[in-house]
This record gives sequence, C-alpha cells and structure tokens, in this order.
Amino acid sequence: MRLNTSSLSTLVLLAITSLATISTTSAASSSQFAVPRRAFVSKIDTKEKVVPSSQASLELETSSLLTSTRGGSSTETTMAKETGLPPAVKLLIGAGGIYGAFLYYGSLQEDVFRYTAEDGTQFKQAWLLQVLEALANVLVGFVGMRLTGATKNIPQMAFAISGASQVSAKACTSLALANGLSFPVATLAKSGKMAPVMLGSLILGGATYSIREYLQVAAIIGGTAVVSMGKKKGGGSSSSTLGVAYIILSLVLDGVTAGFQKRLKAETAKAGVKPKPYDFMFWTNLYMCITAVVISGALGEVGTGLAYCAGNPEILSKIIKFAICSAVGQSFIFYTIANFDPLILSTVTTTRKIFSVLLSIFLKGHTLSLTGWSGIAMACGGILSEMAAKMGGKAKAH
Repeated sequence: MRLNTSSLSTLVLLAITSLATISTTSAASSSQFAVPRRAFVSKIDTKEKVVPSSQASLELETSSLLTSTRGGSSTETTMAKETGLPPAVKLLIGAGGIYGAFLYYGSLQEDVFRYTAEDGTQFKQAWLLQVLEALANVLVGFVGMRLTGATKNIPQMAFAISGASQVSAKACTSLALANGLSFPVATLAKSGKMAPVMLGSLILGGATYSIREYLQVAAIIGGTAVVSMGKKKGGGSSSSTLGVAYIILSLVLDGVTAGFQKRLKAETAKAGVKPKPYDFMFWTNLYMCITAVVISGALGEVGTGLAYCAGNPEILSKIIKFAICSAVGQSFIFYTIANFDPLILSTVTTTRKIFSVLLSIFLKGHTLSLTGWSGIAMACGGILSEMAAKMGGKAKAH
C-alpha cells in the first residue's frame, strides 16, 4: 500500500489531536453530567434540528443531549474556564478539526468512486465501504467511551434501529456516487434533507412551516437540479439517472431516520438514562457496522471488494484514510458540542458542505456552465438562509 507522505503526516497529526480532544471532552463531559437532571428541552426548535444521517445524525443526538443538561446562556465561557483554554482557542481546535477531517473525507469519498483500475473497473462495493467506516468509528467511540465512562442500561433496540437507518442512508449516498452522480450534486442534494422531513411532518404530523422555510428548501433543491443540468459532461445518462434515484432514496431514509431518532430520545428518557457523546458514537456505529456487514455479505461485496482493494493498493489507501477521517471528524464534532452551543456546530458543518462543493469543483476537474454556477449560487443561498434563520431564532431565544 503506497501512502503519500504529506497525507499520512496530516492524518497522524489529526489522529493525535483527536485523542487529545477525547481527553478534553472527557473532562468537559464529567462536569456537564454532574449538573442535576433537567427535562430534555432543546434550545433550538425541533424542526430546525432534524438533520439526520451521517455526521449530522450524531450532531443531532449529542447536541440535543448536551443542551438539555446545560442550562444558562454562558456555556462557552463556563466550559472554557473549566478546561483552562480560551474560547477562541477551543473554537479553533473544534472548527479546524471538523474542516480538516471532513473536507479531506469528502475529497477521498469522491476519489474512491472515481477511481478506475488499469482494466477499466471501478469500486462499486458501497456497503463494504460503510463497514470499514463504521468500524473506525466504533474503535474511536470505544476509546472515548472508556475514558468518559460508559452509560449503563442504554435501550439497545432503539440504537439498533437508528443505526440501521443511518447506514442505509449513507450507503445510498455512496451508491449514488458509484452510479455516476457527481459529488457536488450529491452534496448539494443532501443539504436539502429537510424536504422529506417537512413532507412527512406535513402529511403525518400536520406540521406548519413558514414561507421562508419553503423557499429555503426550494432553493436548495432547485439549485441542485440546475447544477445537474449545467454540468458539462457527456454520456452516462443511465448511470446518472440511477445515481439520482439513489440520492432520492437516501433523502427519504433521512426522513425515516429523523423519526427513529425522536423515538431513540423518547426511549432513553423513558429508561431514565442520558447517554454521553461517545456512547452515541460507539453504539450507533456498532449497529451501523453490523447492518453493513450483513448486507455487504448478502450482496457478495466482502470478497469482491477486498479482492479489488488487494489488486489496487492505491484505492485501499484512500479507503483507509477515508475511514480514519470519519472517526477523527466525529471526535472533533463531539469536542465542539461539549464546549459550545450546538448553533456553533451547525454553522461550522453547514459552511463545510459549501466548501466541500467548491473544492470538488476546483480540484477534481468538474466543469460548470454559467447555468451550473447559477445553480450553485441558488443552492448555497438556500443553505446559508437556513443557517441565518437558526441564528436569528437563537438570538430571539436570548
């Protein structure tokens, strides 16, 4: 396996910093969970926080947990004093880690599915990729859980269902990329995950939304469609169509995951337990890994995928780095949640998606027409508008 020296050095540095954040988060978590029990009341409106699947799903679970145990508006200052670091330094560590890990994560994910071997074959084993990614997160989650202390009597069935739903959504995103959908289009489409959540709430829950919320979702979806039509590329229409089908299925599963996560919160509250951040990371990814192992095994991806990696060491190194970035990035997410308001995390992860799209366009050879760029602007406008709405709501709450 050939590892680029600079890339390996970056990963080692991120991994070392990640272990440091686990220890820091441990200290932060112990002080937080010493606070007397409070009701599970989130500081951010539920509709705004339903951001399931992938990294965002664990953001939702842990941010709702930690906001419920805090209380008070001076959280950042208090936490900074407790751990001895200035807020600016802690924000630099958290945001820098998230940007570094997940920007590289996105780039590697795109590289994995664009890779073409000498015989013209490509890596299509999306479920095997989920096995390896989840396994890396399980290992880091286990270390973090040992350091922060494991929570007993966690409702395993709720975690199992949530994990199975999340990994299915992630696998569909990977399958979309494997079947010809470009990374910028897939990333922008996934930013519109509020669409299926809103639709389900309207049909089943009788929820109401503001005109602004409808316009935000419409801008993201419409902009994504415009980008797809504005890409200058030839052929591959059938694969692109299949890719679109998979990304739509992934969005539907995002909506399903949101419902399961609400049930998970209810089950943990009913059981009288409050899982810590690394409890979420370990148990969720454990069930994600188990689900992916079963499905990849049933589809015959384990043998073919490992054989493909063995015959193409270059892609194996990308997959390993991809899995490491996922686990390291999750640790920085937990670090940020533990020390700052969830709105800070939402801002970081939202802008990270925009930068991931722009980096992919500039570094991976995507060519857009003027129409495509107008779509980028429309979709990013919708994403930033959603973020601004959250910030406005937070300001009113104070």
